[in-house]
Amino acid sequence: MAANTQDQSVKVQQVSVGKINTTFGFESALDKQQAIERLFLSETGLQGDECGDPKHHGGTERALHQYPAEHYAYWQAQYPERDWQAPGMGENISTLGMMEDNVHIGDRYQWGEAIIEVSQPRSPCYKLNIRWNAEGMSDQMQQLSYCGWLYRVIKTGHVSVEDNLVLLARDDTALTVKQVADYFFNDPLNRDGLAKIIASEKLTQKWRDTAEKRLATGEVEVWDYRLLGKLRG
Repeated sequence: MAANTQDQSVKVQQVSVGKINTTFGFESALDKQQAIERLFLSETGLQGDECGDPKHHGGTERALHQYPAEHYAYWQAQYPERDWQAPGMGENISTLGMMEDNVHIGDRYQWGEAIIEVSQPRSPCYKLNIRWNAEGMSDQMQQLSYCGWLYRVIKTGHVSVEDNLVLLARDDTALTVKQVADYFFNDPLNRDGLAKIIASEKLTQKWRDTAEKRLATGEVEVWDYRLLGKLRG
């Protein structure tokens, strides 16, 4: 069932892009800077935004990362000696009001001239631990589903921080970003949850394939390298 999308518009608080560098002691484009100019959004991302690890980041299914600005209050409370603010998670888009529990997989938004579609939650990695000098932060982010989400680009075009995100289409029966993350990360062998992930047609195919593999094998892939950069123990 399609949702009534009338007047569902959200102001973009900040747009950020980054070049590959070693600011935090490793090569990445995590250190992003605010962009106030109008930028072209291609199928693989924003003009001027680079990707330091194309195997695990970027590409057409991960062209943009959006992170709720509300989550920074939680991180500030956990690690008060840090200065938590966007784009501290390497996000391209920062907003207020859009959260993992009210954004659905497959949601389509008009952003300036472009049209973008929610493709998957973000999978947090150990580089955030290093960037913030906060051991175990990636684990916390995954457990809380405070990951933000990624977009594929349906229509390319110029965008800017002045352009609102306007909801064009939503399937009310689609899983929210939080539901996918909760099933995938926190109840990873729940057969009903895996079946729902597999049936989520707008979810990135790799996530659906992984869910199918778990159903077939009864095993969960090892996340230690992604979350910690090494095996636990």
